[in-house]
Amino acid sequence: MAESPSWMPGRYAARRPALLGRAAIARALRGWFAREGLVEVETPALQVSPGLEPHLEAFATELKAPGARAGATLRLHTSPEFAMKKLIVAGERDIFQLARVFRNGERSATHHPEFTMLEWYRGGADYRALMEDCASILALAADATGRARFSWSGVECDPRATPERLSVQDAFLRHAGIDLLATAPDPHAPDAAALAAEAARIGVRCAPDDRWDDVFFRVFLERIEPRLGSGRATLLHDYPVSMAALSRASDADPRVAERVELYACGLELANGFSELVDAAEQRRRFEADMDLKQRIHGERYPIDEDFLAALAHGMPDCAGMALGFDRLAMLACGAARIEDVLWLPVAEP
Repeated sequence: MAESPSWMPGRYAARRPALLGRAAIARALRGWFAREGLVEVETPALQVSPGLEPHLEAFATELKAPGARAGATLRLHTSPEFAMKKLIVAGERDIFQLARVFRNGERSATHHPEFTMLEWYRGGADYRALMEDCASILALAADATGRARFSWSGVECDPRATPERLSVQDAFLRHAGIDLLATAPDPHAPDAAALAAEAARIGVRCAPDDRWDDVFFRVFLERIEPRLGSGRATLLHDYPVSMAALSRASDADPRVAERVELYACGLELANGFSELVDAAEQRRRFEADMDLKQRIHGERYPIDEDFLAALAHGMPDCAGMALGFDRLAMLACGAARIEDVLWLPVAEP
């Protein structure tokens, strides 16, 4: 028998305590950001470039506004990042947004095609400030719902404990016995064969045509991610520079980038950077990402030239973080799946 619709009174009543918890967390976050001096902003969901992560699929629509180019395609953003950075170039310094974002092809216990992303930026800061913010936000969410422990998929953590700070290199050494950076003597062209040999040594299977990133994620998802955020949250930082995304390379170690991800109970909650402000380098990365998307998925998205123009105009040093608000609500409300903390999930057609 098909599951009853989420608006049916009985099913809705069962979810309502978690929904009220979600609302309490949102109120608490807005109050905390206001006290921290961050301004809440709103940016358009419809964009020329929805986000250029190679493996994310965006929803597309045709723009029919008067004066629009015939057949002009816009896409629903997968993140408000490009638009928020334009506001920083325009003169804003410390900003945040609870944005509705959209990713096609994603629906599971921890994924939804439409979800809420908490994104914030601090001017003149680096990723270390974001780590401090993450610790505060976890405790705030727990206080808002009165939950002493977070639990998911059999793993628990204390949301009020100081998060562990663990580099990606140390995570691979600790949980997989692999010297990751040794497989990347050229940080911009890491050695896939060397990492595949290390994966085979510990019993992780790889395909002959796997790229270095593919092997990285095979090892990471099997041996490392399930162990992150157990007992207390983990701030996983200093990613190999080939995985820098929109982060800048570290001055202390050019092999790594100032990128950090937040994990709790083995679940990824957030991803943040000391932001790259070099327009030429950002263009190079975008083009490489879209070349990869073309090879794997047979399509590419337009590069946001307006965003690159903003970088070239001059974006000040800043740090930014994107956090999955619904996942945070799941943990803080004791929900087993993301739809339990959505007021109304996207209906199946």
